Formats: sequence, C-alpha cells, structure tokens
Amino acid sequence: MKVNMLEAKSQLSKLVQAALEGEEVVIASHGKPMVRLVPLSEQRLPAAWGRLKVKSQDIDAAFTTEIDEEVAGLLAGKP
Repeated sequence: MKVNMLEAKSQLSKLVQAALEGEEVVIASHGKPMVRLVPLSEQRLPAAWGRLKVKSQDIDAAFTTEIDEEVAGLLAGKP
C-alpha cells in the first residue's frame, strides 16, 4: 500500500496495523516513495521504550499545519 504524507498522518494507526499484519506500507511525498513502515521484533526494541508514558494529545500537538508545511518543504528540497 502506498499513501501520501498527509494521508499517513491521519491514518497512522491503520498503517501500523497493516505493517504488523505483513502488508508493505510505503509513505510518499508528491508521489515519490520516501519511507517504508516495517514491524520491529520485541527483541530489537530498546528496554526503555516500554517505560515511555506518552499521551495521544502530546503526539497530536506535534502535528500542526506549520510543521506539515515545513516538512513538505524540506522533502521537496526547499530550505
């Protein structure tokens, strides 16, 4: 499955689940593949990750229109 950056932002949980189920998930910017989501095995996760306490509102707060535009510009090669 190939999705664009903004679609990936709004469907991250669905995309992660698809990757965990073995589906290839590629995130693209302007139609150009940029990254692939792949599951990590439990053995590869750093021990500290299990102790992180992150609230969804903290993560959502990081995704602003300004940040989206900045990331899109960086991916397009604009300073």
